[in-house]
Formats: sequence, structure tokens, C-alpha cells
Amino acid sequence: MNKLRFVILIGFLLLPVLLSAQSAFIKVREELIFQDVPFAQCHASTLLETSNGEILAAWFGGTHEGNKDVKIWTSANFDGKWTVPKVVAEGNFGAAGTFPLWNPVLFRNSAGKIFLFYKAGPNPREWWGMYKTSQDRGKTWSEAIRLPDGILGPIKNKPVQLMDGTILSPSSTETMENWKVHIERSIDQGKTWQRIPVDPDTEFGVIQPSILTYPDGRLQILCRSKEGNVIESWSDDNGLTWSKMKRTVLLNPNSGTDAVTLNYGSQLIVYNPLIPGKEWFNGRFKLTIAQSSDGAKWKDVMILEDGTKEEYSYPAIIQTRDGRIHISYTFDRKNIKYLVIENN
Repeated sequence: MNKLRFVILIGFLLLPVLLSAQSAFIKVREELIFQDVPFAQCHASTLLETSNGEILAAWFGGTHEGNKDVKIWTSANFDGKWTVPKVVAEGNFGAAGTFPLWNPVLFRNSAGKIFLFYKAGPNPREWWGMYKTSQDRGKTWSEAIRLPDGILGPIKNKPVQLMDGTILSPSSTETMENWKVHIERSIDQGKTWQRIPVDPDTEFGVIQPSILTYPDGRLQILCRSKEGNVIESWSDDNGLTWSKMKRTVLLNPNSGTDAVTLNYGSQLIVYNPLIPGKEWFNGRFKLTIAQSSDGAKWKDVMILEDGTKEEYSYPAIIQTRDGRIHISYTFDRKNIKYLVIENN
């Protein structure tokens, strides 16, 4: 047997082992972020790795979602311990009134600036986009800045920055008539934004996309929907145009998901794997991770929660430089759960 044939044979024999290894995840850490809860309810967490490897988390908390006392809170993980939660954004707009805040999203651009995007307003149909920035890993923040009309910022899930520096922010709008997804694109590190529609004539009611990248340059968005499935669209031109929306095999009970492209090219999504119930909050008591290599075929690889009536929802997922995967999600509206997984 010549050397080339031997190498090919060994590679063929090892392929199933390598593929199965990519799907073998174990939990190495699992905890609630805070102990003495300073609010009645919390929701919609987001995660970020800072430049020195710390984990920064943010969420909204107050009496209940939509109440005027709901603020944006953060906590940082230093040496394995979470700092006491602190308020970083409030909804007092002076003479304009006080409004609840919603759905923070953390993002660090390639220049090192951290953005904290969030929404303000009486409800998702009337809210507007806001953001703050930090140059010291989230220890201090700038004054709040309102985004231009028509630009909302990332609605739930993190932006991605492409190799050419372009930032793509996954966004959406909600009205009484329909839900629509769009992408907000920046070529100047987040200073200005261009709004790009995604299949505006689609029959699907979709919001809260996440963005995945592929080695061939294609992009995929995965969206929450009212349709019983996660809905997808694809781009072949760095997010300038997008394909028609279509269903994936992933179930969706009208609940937020989040997804990430791992450093070896595989894709992970955290989602509630159930069909819709009669109410929007039905089906959020089970939470699962699924994995894919091509964005079409998905396999459940880990069960995070297997409840009966609780709410485990609105996950956030990132991969840090050490290869570990960090996940946070709403823990029955009473806390934010955080866990770390890695390949076994």
C-alpha cells in the first residue's frame, strides 16, 4: 500500500471518530449568576468575553417584563466568581417619561470597544434602539446614545464581524400585523448603520435572528417564529442580500433561540424543542442544544433543562478563545443560569 492510499484510508477510518468527538459535550460548570436577587423578575441575558478573558453578562430586571422599573443589569465573572449585579442603564428619559428597558446585547468590535445595545419603550411595537460603550471591559460605560430612526440594534442575539471588518447586526420589528426580520450593517466599526431587509414579503412571522458563518463564505440566519419551526435564510454576498425564508427541521414554540459558529466550523443552537402551545409562553420548560455541520441537518447533543411547567428561555451562547462554550438563559424568570461546556 503506498503512502497516499494509507493516509486516505486512515483518514476515512478516523472520520466517524472525529465527527462523534465534535458531538460529545460535557458540562464543566453550572450555576446561577446571583444569590441575593435585587428584583422580582429577570429575563433576556447576553454574554461576552472581554479582552482579558473575563465573562461579562447582562440582562433586564425589575418587577416584571414591561414595567417601568425594568432596568439593564450587568455582572462580571472574575476568577470564577460573579460580581454583585449593578444597574448600567435606566429608562428615565426626563420630560419624555420613564419607560421599561428590554433585551440587552453585548458585542465587542475588532477595535476592542464593547457595545451594550438595548431597547427602550412601552412595548416591542413602539420601542427604539439605545446603546452604551465601554473601553475598560465593562467597568464603566458611556452616556446612553439613541440609535437613528429605523435602526434598532441587535434585537436579541449578538452581531458578527466578518473578515473584512463588516459588522452584521441581527434585528427585527414587531407590529400587530406581522413580524419581520432585517439586518443592520456597519462598515465603520458601529458608527453608522445600513438597514437590509430579509425576504420582506415572506409569509412567515419571524423575529430575533442569529447569524452563523460558513467556510465557503455563506451566512445563515436562524429565526424565532410563530410557525412551529425555526425559520432560516441564507446569504452568498456577505449579508447584502438574502434568500427566501424557509422552515428548518428545528421545532420552535414561539420562543427565542441563539446560535454560534464554533472555531472548527460546526454550528450550535440552543432552543426549546417543542411545538407551540395555545399561549406564547407554552413550551419553554425544555431547553436543548443541537449541532450541525451544514445548517440543514441538526442533531440534539445535550439537554439543558427538562421541566414540566417552568420557563427556561432566551438563551445566549458564545465560544471563548480557549474553545469552551458559555451559555446563559432565563431560569424561570427568577435568575439567570450560566453554564460552560466543552468537547469531551
